[in-house]
Amino acid sequence: MNWTEVNIYTTTVGIDILCARLMDLGIKGFVINDPNDFNAFLQDKEGHWDYIDEDLMKLSESETSVTVYIQENSQGAEMLAALKSEIKRLTESDEKGEFGRLDISMSSVREEDWANNWKQYFKPLKIGNNLLIKPSWEEYENIDNRLVLEIDPASSFGTGQHNTTRLCMELMEDVVKYGDKILDLGCGSGILSIAGVLLGAESVVAVDIEENSINTTIENFKKNNISSDKYNVYCGNIIVDKEIAEEIGTGFDLITANIVADVLIAMSELFKMFLKQNGTLIVSGIIEGRKDEVIDAITNAGFSLIDYKEKDDWIAARFILN
Repeated sequence: MNWTEVNIYTTTVGIDILCARLMDLGIKGFVINDPNDFNAFLQDKEGHWDYIDEDLMKLSESETSVTVYIQENSQGAEMLAALKSEIKRLTESDEKGEFGRLDISMSSVREEDWANNWKQYFKPLKIGNNLLIKPSWEEYENIDNRLVLEIDPASSFGTGQHNTTRLCMELMEDVVKYGDKILDLGCGSGILSIAGVLLGAESVVAVDIEENSINTTIENFKKNNISSDKYNVYCGNIIVDKEIAEEIGTGFDLITANIVADVLIAMSELFKMFLKQNGTLIVSGIIEGRKDEVIDAITNAGFSLIDYKEKDDWIAARFILN
């Protein structure tokens, strides 16, 4: 298995929150390079250093960074897309600039090659009882008459390969009804939005903070021959942008939000603003260790937990607005 080194440049102040966000994405190991730690080591009055290697001394002048290693496969591509979206959210929340530039660099593979390298691992995938996810470059003979969702995620999160997406779609199968209005928050590639329409929804509104995700979502709607009068897309952050929140509207039958724990908690009081009474909320992207925290935040906001699914330490949950 090949790995790609991903470096995220931050500050000493930003290390803890950045590492917490990475853990919420399921990244459990990282390397921290903080010059302040090394300088503290050099200034240790109890140490007696006869010689310090020149390359080691360069650490004192390097930029603070957090490094992670991501597999070069379909899961890795999903992880990288989610990581980029999460870094953008963190950047937008950093009003004082305390977390540094939060730029990302990758080594061992050019970023423009990444999306093509992992395609060899992305094959048609059956989801639940009715859906089938098909990469746009793959052929598939639909002998069991499934609803075929054709997807090209480009560099956006959402191929159906990741457990968070699969669990969310399995929960959607049980609740989407003909004529429903769906709001997809953090739409990524648009996979959940398109699944909702294929399952019978009348219309869908897709929202993401990444312009690239919005463009990819529109392209994927077109790939699935979904009429433009069935969807609207918005680029922005509903947590801080009240104008977008108002423009999105209300009265939705279902909200899907496949993001991360911290963002779901931050949105918990906003969900009910968009839903109709007794509407359904499906959230995903939650690691096992933060399940109770997310569920408590959403139930405290006026929702009842109806069901949840878990797979390989990932959780997706379904709620009803009381």
